[in-house]
Amino acid sequence: MPRYCALVEYDGSSYYGFQRQRAGQPTIQSEIEQALAVIIRRHVSITGAGRTDSGVHALGQVVSFDVDWQHRPIDLQRAINANLPADIAILQLTLTHPEFHPRYDARRRVYHYHIYNQTIRSPIHRLHSWHVARPLDVPLMNTAAQRLIGIHDFATFGTPPQGNNSVRELLVAKWHEQGNGLLVFEIAANAFLYRMVRSIVGSLKLVGEGAWSVDKFVTVFRACDRDCCGAAAPAHGLYLVSVAY
Repeated sequence: MPRYCALVEYDGSSYYGFQRQRAGQPTIQSEIEQALAVIIRRHVSITGAGRTDSGVHALGQVVSFDVDWQHRPIDLQRAINANLPADIAILQLTLTHPEFHPRYDARRRVYHYHIYNQTIRSPIHRLHSWHVARPLDVPLMNTAAQRLIGIHDFATFGTPPQGNNSVRELLVAKWHEQGNGLLVFEIAANAFLYRMVRSIVGSLKLVGEGAWSVDKFVTVFRACDRDCCGAAAPAHGLYLVSVAY
């Protein structure tokens, strides 16, 4: 049966994450599967590159599914989008090889985390960034973030989604000032631990506001102990930006 690969964008504000949950809890996976069921007239299971948490957004989630479709991929893409809610969209849809797996074949994932760093909260940004009122020292946060680059044990910042290997290769970790108080943390790795990005951001925020020194951050990182980690940043500031193969 032909296998399709889809690039998906979604606003995760109204969903219990990507992965299908119990009945009555809307997820990205369940919404796409319901849309496919309307078109194909049977249940179609989809597989995603990342199991984003409740409230997390995506600009470049990748999913695959197998269906018999007698028309062009663009026609299937349009049909799926016509049956999806407004906060989920299939940006691209192509045929791929039958062995393609969006999660296991991935070689690099990129996430962004948004902080709105202004004294007064923004109603416009409230569902898509973390409001931090205290001024943050961005150069100092970047100094700490650079200590994460390379192959390390990231057990302080997350737990493996399976097994017990918490070693990952971090390729990029950098804060960007976008203006008007918006800070964007760009982070790329070969793979991520559960809650790794949010935990790193929460700890870097402590550095930025002066609660932790860079040396304290590095000591916590090297401890490989989840109990040492700063509180994880809230989910709604996190975006899965892209997956490379």
